[in-house]
Amino acid sequence: MPKKNKPDSEQPDLPIGQPLSQLQSPPAHTHAVPHTKLVDEHYADWFLDYASYVILERAVPHIFDGLKPVQRRIMHSLHELDDGRYNKVANVVGNTMKYHPHGDASIGDAMVNLGQKDLLIDTQGNWGNLLTGDNAAAPRYIEARLSKFAIDVVFAPKVTNWAASYDGRNKEPVTLPVKFPLLLAQGVEGIAVGLSCRILPHNFIELCDACVRALRNEVFVLYPDFLQGGILDVADYADGGRGGRVRVRAKIETVPRRNMVRITEIPFGTTAGSIQDSIVAANEKGKIKVQKVEDNTAEFVEILVHLPSGTDPEQATQALYAFTDCEVSISVNAVVIQDDKPRFITVTELLRETAMHTKELLKRELEIRLDELELKWHFSSLEKIFIEKRIYRDIEEQTTWDGVIGAIWKGLKPYLKLLKREVTEDDIARLTEIRIKRISKFNTLEANEAIKALEDAIDETQRHLRQMTRYAVAHFERLKKEYGKGRERRTHISGFERVDAVDVALADETLYLDAKEGFAGIGLKREGEPIGKCSMLDEVLFITREGIMSVVKVAPKFHVGKNPCHVAIFKRDEQAVYHMIYRDGRQGRIFAKRFRVGGVTRDKEYPLASETPGSKVLYFERFDTEEQSNADRRDIHLQPKPRLRSLLIDYKFAELMIKGRDSKGNVITENSVERIVRHREEA
Repeated sequence: MPKKNKPDSEQPDLPIGQPLSQLQSPPAHTHAVPHTKLVDEHYADWFLDYASYVILERAVPHIFDGLKPVQRRIMHSLHELDDGRYNKVANVVGNTMKYHPHGDASIGDAMVNLGQKDLLIDTQGNWGNLLTGDNAAAPRYIEARLSKFAIDVVFAPKVTNWAASYDGRNKEPVTLPVKFPLLLAQGVEGIAVGLSCRILPHNFIELCDACVRALRNEVFVLYPDFLQGGILDVADYADGGRGGRVRVRAKIETVPRRNMVRITEIPFGTTAGSIQDSIVAANEKGKIKVQKVEDNTAEFVEILVHLPSGTDPEQATQALYAFTDCEVSISVNAVVIQDDKPRFITVTELLRETAMHTKELLKRELEIRLDELELKWHFSSLEKIFIEKRIYRDIEEQTTWDGVIGAIWKGLKPYLKLLKREVTEDDIARLTEIRIKRISKFNTLEANEAIKALEDAIDETQRHLRQMTRYAVAHFERLKKEYGKGRERRTHISGFERVDAVDVALADETLYLDAKEGFAGIGLKREGEPIGKCSMLDEVLFITREGIMSVVKVAPKFHVGKNPCHVAIFKRDEQAVYHMIYRDGRQGRIFAKRFRVGGVTRDKEYPLASETPGSKVLYFERFDTEEQSNADRRDIHLQPKPRLRSLLIDYKFAELMIKGRDSKGNVITENSVERIVRHREEA
């Protein structure tokens, strides 16, 4: 009969954050009293287990080797298969599945991603194109091997910590002993449960220089560098930490004597195809005007944008930045795995810790090398004494193993003080394994030279251990010299102002006003009178006769009230001054106000006059500047009534203070107004 599954109440709680490969099966028999748990408690535990697993085992790289688990397993597999020749990627993927239990597709995609970064993997075949966005060929058609750089800095089995693979059949590295800030060189993106990671790639040569400065405890600054090139604004980079971002622009050149611009470099994260598609989409929406777009990208980027006759190339370039993927904003969030938990970090902290970790790895390698050299010197000296002093002859007459060992001990006793290590039983046993042929061909001069070479190597290693900072600095300077050629900075760092889309939008539409019916819009060509040119991104400010102000987006038709006081294209950064005279209610006092509009919310109504029923705007005018508004002077004619001596008020707006739009204004008169005209103007 098939076994029945245990009830959920008997399943043990899984430790949060522990990799699934390390989880142990529950005991076969348990006599514990079942503990009742609610369903939501189970889901909470399972979700936390899953979240922890995704963060630690999939999405976020380790601080020191800069690799996610799948990348680490690919590199280990490449090293395991390495014989100097290329291997089919399909073979590497298959071998990696011994360590990574998540399918060949994820391994193949991760390997292609590593290969396209042109640092760790020496590729052969069609590995895709970062510039065009073309995919790599199938794994069975492309080949790979470790790059010389990877062999140099990524692997050191003697200082590597190992753990059992997910099925316990193999061993894999916990982390690789990478002696370089690989994470900053390659960059990384990952999305976990409630956590995302994005570290941008940096320049190889600048990383080497920064490591040298970090080891010397000097100040350094690092900014991203992309294989695609482009122009980079790092004003808000925030050292790559949480909340930072960069803006990247394409490099656009004007083609002399031709109405055309050429795109030669593209932003990080885009392709020539996506750039072309965004240009076509912006053209179809009327945001920019182009005649034709040609994509000639292959080894280098070349996108030709043909402009209509009479178009200003500089204005077109700004429009490309505003409406297409020629400019992108990239958020950054440096988070790494350290001590089996995620840690938010900055680029400066990450590089310093990586540089110090490299120094520690180099120290451990030197200590291992020193131990090996001293051991080799010890046995070489022991062997020399054994042969030169003919101690091997003392064992010829011995008939037992103990007798042989005793004879050797006796022969070596006078010379033990010449050795630097204590002689062990294993050393004696090893002497008995020396062949007669080696003894007969022994050359004292050659032996002395070999021992002298070992002593020199020991002295050199000890000197390096005493000067670890200098040794680590030399390591990074060597990497820069050997592998830095052709890795100069490609992305130009330059601050630039954000292009306001409204400022560069094509003003190819006409705004019309049908004052009689109370409508405005770009679709009222037959019914209305033209107000001015506009684009689909513009906003319109209008003020009704009742003194209600609103700002709306340009549309084919929208209501503005019959015979509005003011309808015009609105610019949010304008410094225009508005003059208004209105009546408070049907028979109320007359007020004058002088104001600027300030910040507004689209489609919201703002009362500029009193909200008393019957209030009405008697005079309204807009001035571009305060200086122009100071010259505004109006004659206010009052309606005649008994005891009213003067029927004319000469009103100077320059004497009125400019306030906000919410101000009520100053009282001009309590009498009724007949008309308002320009100063000295006849009715």
